[in-house]
Amino acid sequence: MCSPEKGFKIAISGKGGVGKTTLSAMLCFLYAKEGKTVLAVDADPDANLGLALGLTTRELEASTTIAQDRKLIKERTGAEPGTSGQWFSLNPKVDDIPEKYVIEKNGIKLLQLGMAPAGGSGCYCPENTVVRSLLNHLVLDTDETVIVDMEAGLEHMGRGTARGVDAFIVVVEPGQRSFQTAKNTVTLAKDLGVEKVFVVANKVRPEQEKTIRENLNFLPLLGILPYSPDAVNADLTGNTLYELSPDMVSQVKRIKHNLEDQLQICHCHD
Repeated sequence: MCSPEKGFKIAISGKGGVGKTTLSAMLCFLYAKEGKTVLAVDADPDANLGLALGLTTRELEASTTIAQDRKLIKERTGAEPGTSGQWFSLNPKVDDIPEKYVIEKNGIKLLQLGMAPAGGSGCYCPENTVVRSLLNHLVLDTDETVIVDMEAGLEHMGRGTARGVDAFIVVVEPGQRSFQTAKNTVTLAKDLGVEKVFVVANKVRPEQEKTIRENLNFLPLLGILPYSPDAVNADLTGNTLYELSPDMVSQVKRIKHNLEDQLQICHCHD
């Protein structure tokens, strides 16, 4: 069957530094090129998705993340952000939020959920309530193609949100710590009712492929991305990897096709 009118909802996770933000950005570019309306959601406290999508530091600094907007949080939850022991709404209105906070570039809309609390900053319950409700709305109630760059954990995902995701991709790099993080993430995802969980291996040298496949045999493997100096250069120069490396674009396109095959979606725009 072909892609439904309602866009795909894809969540991408993995420990810091494995390349999940790079994969998220590349998939955003590929779906946007197909003419899809793409919303990229940065749900990682170490927010870098905007840079990977080609936004400048100045453009990002001029924007406000959801969790940083104290006025919004208080308005929607009834509680003062950063303080504990308050009553607040567990079901705040969020359906009008995305358009107010979206930055658009290269045909892709970016929504930044916001940073995790710093030490001593107080309770983040009202902020997290708004973020979780918003993520739930984006996954379950919108028609856009939504790609969520998650942190290693699934703190912002409730059970309903997780079940609404079409695919959950865990990105790993060669190393036992990364494999263990993947296993832990898969356990959390399964506990939340996520059925379609996949893995992508990144930064892999040819001699490591066999070991990678042996260690990741507990998940369907969508593809293996090679170690690429282009990724380092893209970060250094401020260019996007999509612009800089046709080879990596081809590699990620194969991963996208493999995912769609797993979901029984035809490639209508090849």
